[in-house]
Amino acid sequence: MPEPIKVGFIGLNSDSNWAATAHVPALRSLKDDFEIVAVANSTAESGRRTAEALGLTTFDTPADMVRSDLVDLVVVTVKVPHHLELVSLALDAGKHVYCEWPLGNGLDEARQLAALAEAKGVVAVAGTQARAAPEIEHLKSLIDGGYVGRVLSTSLIGSGGNWADTTSEALYYLFHKSNGGTMEDIPIGHTLAAVRDVLGDFGPLSATKRSNFDTVTVTESGEARPKTAPDQVMVQGAMASGAAFSLHYRGGTNRGTNFLWEINGTEGDIQVTAGLGHAQMVQLTVRGARGEETGMTEMMPDPVVHEGLPEFPGARNVARMYARMAQDIRTGSRTAPTFAEAVALHEVLDRIETLAASDT
Repeated sequence: MPEPIKVGFIGLNSDSNWAATAHVPALRSLKDDFEIVAVANSTAESGRRTAEALGLTTFDTPADMVRSDLVDLVVVTVKVPHHLELVSLALDAGKHVYCEWPLGNGLDEARQLAALAEAKGVVAVAGTQARAAPEIEHLKSLIDGGYVGRVLSTSLIGSGGNWADTTSEALYYLFHKSNGGTMEDIPIGHTLAAVRDVLGDFGPLSATKRSNFDTVTVTESGEARPKTAPDQVMVQGAMASGAAFSLHYRGGTNRGTNFLWEINGTEGDIQVTAGLGHAQMVQLTVRGARGEETGMTEMMPDPVVHEGLPEFPGARNVARMYARMAQDIRTGSRTAPTFAEAVALHEVLDRIETLAASDT
């Protein structure tokens, strides 16, 4: 059995954030493939605290860590504005990289990183983990197998959770367009990655964005601060196949449906539902009906696909991404979402941004 791939984190706190709740359990469920060995945070003190809590080696700076022979794979789980600098450091050092989505703060940065990864010849993975969700893979097999016949239309509604009129101090940065972490960038981006896997590329589109709130209240202080990220995003048009497409995402949550994806075809219909519009981190439920059936029945993947993986769906999906990545590193395959594929997704979001700007 080959030695585990040695992992170093840039941006890991032992008791909070996405890295601790999703990445650490994911990697621990794949002990034959990976070993977390190191951390380098924004400050040396933060890195030392995490290293002491998790039994890791700490480095004073990310540059020190990526140059170390101790680390094979660098995982970047910091805010989007820092992705370009930190991912570039790791790639320049010849390390494999897993970068959280969005890959870059906009399309140009994503293209820079994809070009650098290609030049270095390493495995570079963008964290669009909804693509690895068992339910999404199962849904794709249903569509490819003709369950609904020819796809006539698909529609999505989702709630972002954030991006309404209140936020915590830690998440306030999401409410500024310039930080690359808006509702379009995160839940819509993750969900559209899954849509493309299941139904193919997008065709002609139109888009509209609206804001019901120009300020957001920070819960800890009660302070009202400026908000530049839209809280209503609407896209409609067609898939490349010709099937009609529509999407509506709204900020916050509501008392009704917080995620509903319907696929309607000549032979049947499928619904995918969840409690939040982040397809990458929530439990998805798949139901369908076809032919003479009048009521939908649950159509979930075999539970065996969850064995040995974390219970939290977000961590489970991330684990399945890492499993693909281990295969890619060891065999030269490209089964995990690449930086080049991330660029293609950034291009879709950039197109939506341009279309929405022309609508105002």
